[in-house]
Amino acid sequence: MAKTDPLVTVLKLAVEAEEKAALQLKAAQFERQKRQGQLDALNNYRLDYMKQMEGHTGTTLRANQYHQFHQFIRQVDSAINQQVAVVQDGEKQVGYRQQHWQETQQKRKAVEMLLAKKATKAQIAESKREQKMSDEFAMQQYFRNKMK
Repeated sequence: MAKTDPLVTVLKLAVEAEEKAALQLKAAQFERQKRQGQLDALNNYRLDYMKQMEGHTGTTLRANQYHQFHQFIRQVDSAINQQVAVVQDGEKQVGYRQQHWQETQQKRKAVEMLLAKKATKAQIAESKREQKMSDEFAMQQYFRNKMK
């Protein structure tokens, strides 16, 4: 039974960590898009409401209607400000996840590079061993032929 290189196990773990980090990044990007969509919807809702009120220009509004309009707009603006903070938090999360994914990717590449170097060294050693055996065989053939 051949002994497996511990670096192969490390590589497997690094690949799994990178895949997990990529999934987390994708989830964070999706969440950010969802949050941005909610912000866009709030902004559109405010704009539509303002246009609707513009349509009432020239008509008389009672004081309480005017007050309710401004109070409602303040509430929508407050919700927009809160959603802006939520979107900014989503952006930070994407940044953190991006950085984490890049770090796991670098670790995987480093392990792959170590394995490649190790394989190259083993191949060079095998080539030298084969060359040495070939040289010894040639030398033995030479001496056998010379002895005849």
